Amino acid sequence: MLLFLDVDGPLIPFGATNRPYPVYEAAGVPPEAAAGHPLLSRIDPSLGPRLAALGCELVWATTWMDDANTVVSPWLGLPPLPVVEWPDEDAPPALLHWKTRPLVAWAAGRPFVWLDDEITEADRAWVAAHHRRPALLHRVEHSYGITDADFTTVTQWLRTNGRTAGP
Repeated sequence: MLLFLDVDGPLIPFGATNRPYPVYEAAGVPPEAAAGHPLLSRIDPSLGPRLAALGCELVWATTWMDDANTVVSPWLGLPPLPVVEWPDEDAPPALLHWKTRPLVAWAAGRPFVWLDDEITEADRAWVAAHHRRPALLHRVEHSYGITDADFTTVTQWLRTNGRTAGP
């Protein structure tokens, strides 16, 4: 089971107007390593073990590309992950997210979870029509990032679709 993971929004929350964001430090990551990425400290390092405990093959599906492995993976305590390379292609049909078709192609018929803050019903409908295996396209609220409720949704979906997930 694949889990496609976006960075901005799901891991780095942004856009909240009603509260300041918590600031985290990651064990073993020197402050100067994060200096070039001022929002990195918004990522809760405890998300790394929680994502790994889902039992999925984690895959970066982000415009961070390889920087996700050099910057975000160490922050989360994760090993380097596969990275979806975005093809140069024509614009997708109206309302369809530009990542949707490449992620279905990358999945190559395997079931998957996609965590992103820009998923819409158009993406869900397109995947349902073009991908024969189970797929959970879960929209994460960008102003909060991944929450306990998001983990609950993913865990329940994984259990329903044949994968036992951790807490």
